[in-house]
Amino acid sequence: MALTSQDIARIANLARLELSPSESERMLTQLNGFFGIVEKMRAVDTSGLAPLAHPVAAIQDVQLRLRDDVASEPSQREANQKSAPAVERGLFLVPKVIE
Repeated sequence: MALTSQDIARIANLARLELSPSESERMLTQLNGFFGIVEKMRAVDTSGLAPLAHPVAAIQDVQLRLRDDVASEPSQREANQKSAPAVERGLFLVPKVIE
């Protein structure tokens, strides 16, 4: 998929960017270069390959350092809500703004 200069002008308009002609040409070249890289990556046959959990796993065994999912800080809800004008059952109460 290759972009044209009209595509760049439309994208710039949607993004509210004002591009000079030289900037537009540079963007066209860069974006088409990105699309070229994506097309090369799509051309590689990856069927039968298992996804990697870490990029280094392709060359060596990697032990992921995952920690236990435990609360490590005490609950300070009451202290944090002291300055709130209105609190109910641990939740901040705010005035209704939509009718």
